Amino acid sequence: MKISYNWLKQFLKIDAPSEDISNILTDLGLEVEMVEKYQSVKGGLEGVVVGHVLTCEKHPDADRLNITTVDIGTGAPIQIVCGATNVAAGQKVPVATIGTKLFDKEGVAFEIKKGKIRGQESHGMICAEDELGLGNSHEGIMILDETLPPGTPAAKVFNIENDEVFEIGLTPNRADAMSHMGVARDLRAGLLQKNEATLELITPSVSKFKVDKRTLKIDINVTDAKLVPRYCGVTISGIVIKESPSWLQNRLKAIGLTPKNNVIDVTNYVLHELGQPLHAFDASLISGKIAVKTVDAGTKFTTLDGMERSLHEEDIMICDDNGPLCIGGVFGGKNSGVSENTTSIFLESAYFNPVAIRKTAKRHGLSTDASFRFERGIDPEITEYALKRAALLIQEVAGGEITSDIIDLYPKKIEDFAVFLNYEKTFKLIGQELPKETIKKIVASLDIKVNSSSDAGMGLIIPAYRVDVQREVDVIEEILRVYGYNNINFSNKLSATISNAPRTEDYKVQNIIANQLNSLGFNEMMANSLTTPEYVNLSEQLKEEYNVTILNPLSNDLSAMRQSMLFSGLEAISYNINRRSSDLKLFEFGKSYRKLPSGHNEKKHLTLFTTGNRIDESWTTAQKHSDFFLFKGYVSAILSRLGLDKTQNVPATNDIFAEGIAFALGNDILVEIGTVKKSIAKHFDIKQEVFYAEFHWDLILKLLSNKVKFTPIPKYPEVRRDFALLVDTNVAFESIYKVAIQTEKSLLKDINLFDVYEGKNLPEGKKSYAVSFTIQDTTKTLTDVQIDKIMGKLQSNFETQLGAQLR
Repeated sequence: MKISYNWLKQFLKIDAPSEDISNILTDLGLEVEMVEKYQSVKGGLEGVVVGHVLTCEKHPDADRLNITTVDIGTGAPIQIVCGATNVAAGQKVPVATIGTKLFDKEGVAFEIKKGKIRGQESHGMICAEDELGLGNSHEGIMILDETLPPGTPAAKVFNIENDEVFEIGLTPNRADAMSHMGVARDLRAGLLQKNEATLELITPSVSKFKVDKRTLKIDINVTDAKLVPRYCGVTISGIVIKESPSWLQNRLKAIGLTPKNNVIDVTNYVLHELGQPLHAFDASLISGKIAVKTVDAGTKFTTLDGMERSLHEEDIMICDDNGPLCIGGVFGGKNSGVSENTTSIFLESAYFNPVAIRKTAKRHGLSTDASFRFERGIDPEITEYALKRAALLIQEVAGGEITSDIIDLYPKKIEDFAVFLNYEKTFKLIGQELPKETIKKIVASLDIKVNSSSDAGMGLIIPAYRVDVQREVDVIEEILRVYGYNNINFSNKLSATISNAPRTEDYKVQNIIANQLNSLGFNEMMANSLTTPEYVNLSEQLKEEYNVTILNPLSNDLSAMRQSMLFSGLEAISYNINRRSSDLKLFEFGKSYRKLPSGHNEKKHLTLFTTGNRIDESWTTAQKHSDFFLFKGYVSAILSRLGLDKTQNVPATNDIFAEGIAFALGNDILVEIGTVKKSIAKHFDIKQEVFYAEFHWDLILKLLSNKVKFTPIPKYPEVRRDFALLVDTNVAFESIYKVAIQTEKSLLKDINLFDVYEGKNLPEGKKSYAVSFTIQDTTKTLTDVQIDKIMGKLQSNFETQLGAQLR
């Protein structure tokens, strides 16, 4: 938010350096992020002075040039070569002296230098309007008032305004400070705390407001006082739409606003002056009376930006007898706005329900200065005052007469808040005992009224515009920020507690694994938990009815909580590949969210992604793509580091994998890994192979414990045997796994798929699975006869149940 220092000075009689004001505002919680200088004309016309043309003669070598001698108040006249057709002796003109910097329309500076033009020296430049940035005319040089003495700075002649603008990082709760008056009110409290001197807040006077005629009354009807607690309106007739005066334009330009015309500029001026949004309607375009109401869902309405919008049944609309004119508190309508032909207006000032305005603004993707203030809560008590202020300013800059009484519909007054402030609690929360008189002084400086007082505390009445101060702790915070956090003494006592924290605290385990993955070349990513609900269509195991949706989403692409962490990872991979970074190793700790029939379900995961080449491109090493078995090694290393390496390989059940396995401990699936289906990768425009692993982190933490668990190392050796099985392409590893377990439950310790081949030298419709079987008896050494018997059973069952053949 931008605040003009010159504007602030209209509310407070201060003349402190901007640096001091910045420090005070920052201490008050209105953090000044930057201070910029503003000049109504770039460069401030520094170096430009009034010159008196003494002589003017034709250039001997150029028909279109003149040689002039000009008195610029320095004593000796200077010679200037000028090409303007209207230059003549006796004129007073603006002269840019040597070293002056002028700026073109794009803001690019050019310096006036001594030079020769067709052999004649020129010691400056006599300027046209556009060359000084005072207008667009280049028909000739500017002719100034002949009474001006030579050497007078042009900045004084043209009333160049120099200002300093504070860029304030306003927090969302400080709705009361969204105007120059609001900032001045806070600044006054801060200055009073630093200085005992009396400092009054000077507010604009509206005592001259009066009704000139009652010739244009427009009736108003508000259908729902909860949505529109207060609505005011008045008509002004006989106005002339034109450019605003320079003082008004300068105020708006200083804070980054572009002037439009005198009426619209006044409404913007009052909004930033007092914090009250206003809207002006062309009265000639209003048919019948004004109705403030909601309309049927789907009603079409064209806003000022020319877009046709479909209205919601909860949108507050300003209507006449023919239909909607404006989206209340958000945006005006195209067909009712002020134009150059407008001669009479209906001026609106209102207090709208903040929640209703926020919902409307989000629904239509609109964020305006008005909605920004309405949705955070403005002062309901200045609605009529701001209307009078704007009406008087419009009369000042556009002429006209007030042609109706102010209609003020305010059926139920919004009451101030009552709070009791306990001194003992105040001292306890602040950590220091403040003088009670200081507390009373601070409270009074914040326009908080003392309703009652005792030794225990004070009964306070908080003004309605302080929507962020409704509890005792809020008042204490106000006292503390005005008193100054830096003025609170530090305690010499250090209190600490030692807790017996378990070794398996989540963040500790996360740091251990994150460090391990970093050492393996992985980069940590953090994706948004909000995503598009359409991703559920990429997996049959994700259902649309399981989506946890956002009531007021920032956009349709961020309207649901993610059910799977896969898709946000693929978004990151696609983003990097599109920027020529295709060799990736990523990991993320995060959560998935589902709305199940049994209730909301939230689970934590660790996900890993690899794609592209194993290592960076180098002339010393041949490139080799990442593969499933390298990726499986990363996963195994993590489980080993967690002490969960006694897992079994079981088939993956997740339908996002083209090929995959899972690591299980008993009946618990700890992690699923595999190759992401090409159809899913294609959705993200990824053409290379992507490997994905999803750790069920909550389960892993549950299995970890402070107590060391171990099983004795078997005394007897394990034996590994491998089969290369030729199977139909529709046979999955899961089928081989099930058959093997059914064949030999007690001695078969592990089954591992270590190669899959499809291609040359295989019959059509076939693929080759290379599977290892680990066999062990913990009570004795297995003999070759026993091992061969087990392998024979496995071969026989594979052949009969799956149609497999040994290669």
